[in-house]
Amino acid sequence: MLKIALAKGRLLEQIVPLLAQVGMAPSAEDVKSRKLILPGPDGCEFLIIRAADVCTFVERGAADIGIVGRDLLLEACPQVYEPLDLRIGRCRLCVAAPQDHPDPMLLEAGSTMRVATKYDRLAADFFRDRGIQAELIHLYGSMELAPLVGMADCIVDLVETGGTLRANGLVERATIIDISSRLIVNPASYATKSAQIQPLIRQLRQLVAGQGN
Repeated sequence: MLKIALAKGRLLEQIVPLLAQVGMAPSAEDVKSRKLILPGPDGCEFLIIRAADVCTFVERGAADIGIVGRDLLLEACPQVYEPLDLRIGRCRLCVAAPQDHPDPMLLEAGSTMRVATKYDRLAADFFRDRGIQAELIHLYGSMELAPLVGMADCIVDLVETGGTLRANGLVERATIIDISSRLIVNPASYATKSAQIQPLIRQLRQLVAGQGN
């Protein structure tokens, strides 16, 4: 049985239509349910979990395949194969700060700044490369609030349209990386279930290439 880990939330709304085009999607009725394990075609199962947990499920073999954002792959560095960029869930990981605050990108090497983020590794590496010591404040949400109440100088977070930043008086100061969703595979599963996994990868690759985006 092939087990596929999918992230809850907005990304799921983009993933399911993509999988449906290659005949490997859960039913619309099941997707709307609160079930965490959904049946799929050819005896496969879909695990509906938090995006941050997809890497762990695939790395540990609880799922054979997963779909996850590049941001989480770079942050977690799981031991998985990454055969395909699905080109969905596009956004960017950015540094943002209040418009009336100093631009953190203009700080001199050796400076220290407070950074609110849930991307500790990526944020620390980004500022370290610029000679800036980041005092990391780990948050799980409402990142934009941290500089507004004086808890942080800037934030490192995902930005899609920038609407939430603008509504709270923040502006983008730098893009760290561009993000899209990737197909990942457990290495052991890739070897033992190649008859199921490799055709799926080929179909998805052809589909993504045909979309030309």
